[in-house]
Amino acid sequence: MLVLSSPSGAGKTSIARELLARDDNLSMSVSATTRPPRTGEVDGKDYIFLSQEKFAEMVENNEFLEYATVFGNSYGTPRAPVYEALEEGKDVLFDVDWQGTQQLHGRAGKDLVRVFILPPSKDELERRLRGRAQDSEEVIKKRMAQAASEMGHYDEYDYIVVNIEVDDSVAEVQMILGAERLRKSRRDGLYDFVRQLCKYC
Repeated sequence: MLVLSSPSGAGKTSIARELLARDDNLSMSVSATTRPPRTGEVDGKDYIFLSQEKFAEMVENNEFLEYATVFGNSYGTPRAPVYEALEEGKDVLFDVDWQGTQQLHGRAGKDLVRVFILPPSKDELERRLRGRAQDSEEVIKKRMAQAASEMGHYDEYDYIVVNIEVDDSVAEVQMILGAERLRKSRRDGLYDFVRQLCKYC
């Protein structure tokens, strides 16, 4: 389970999309949200768009691995699709904030790898937010104010990537993912393999 977190506009969504395009063994966890769709977003692909009432019902039924409220909208990770992907042998990629990461870490522990994406500068972060042309001036100011608080949680993550160029950042996350897949604790069947080898030593 691989988490990417960042302040809004730092580039985690672009990095996540490129990782998925390059790695057939990586499956995206699609978050549910109560916010309205942005232009071009597809229900069930970008997000699962829910009413506040339906979201609350799923919380009550313990159907989320994690959930949080950000800028007045609720976001959460449905439990069932994640477990289905893991059972199929796929790694699962999460695009969640630090609050969601804390909840996931509480449930997944050592199975979770946490990567925080930082922008190269405050000015560049603001430029990227304005370049999306999707948010009002008021929302941009709120996102900039929130960014400092979010970046203060960087030390809770296993790895930090400064996103200057998307391709370079994707390559760094690929190296992280590759190394984590090779950890001894994640090599299924390794104990039996070595025991069999030792019979002939």
